[in-house]
Amino acid sequence: MPASAKTIAVVFRNGTTHYELARMLPAEVTREFLTRTRYKVVEDRTQADVILQGSVVNIFPSPTTSDPTTGRATGALMVVLLNLTLTERASGKQLWARNGWDFRERYEVSTDPQVYFDESGPAMQRLGQDVARAVVSTILEHF
Repeated sequence: MPASAKTIAVVFRNGTTHYELARMLPAEVTREFLTRTRYKVVEDRTQADVILQGSVVNIFPSPTTSDPTTGRATGALMVVLLNLTLTERASGKQLWARNGWDFRERYEVSTDPQVYFDESGPAMQRLGQDVARAVVSTILEHF
């Protein structure tokens, strides 16, 4: 990171029909930056020294295991594809980029409708935390 970088803006776009991850990622990445770095995170990108822009390109939920009797899915895998760039705002210089970064999270699917609990929400939350840790770690290691 440039020595002059003291503030960072975190911006995510969603290119999918799933809104949850793109909505939670800015908060998760912000939390990681605040707890692990000296940078101040700002909402207004015109006030930031560097801008982290992310795009949720695609989300692929797919069954991984099924009940042999009913054929219903009992396990699933959520795969998320992201594009990320870190840019110095003043110069417009791209400092770091990672396109096509995929993250995966497994979760269980209940087969009993009486006690059904949708595990995809908590899986998405775990995935958001994993993405945030990986993004901040990779940026810190790059510089």
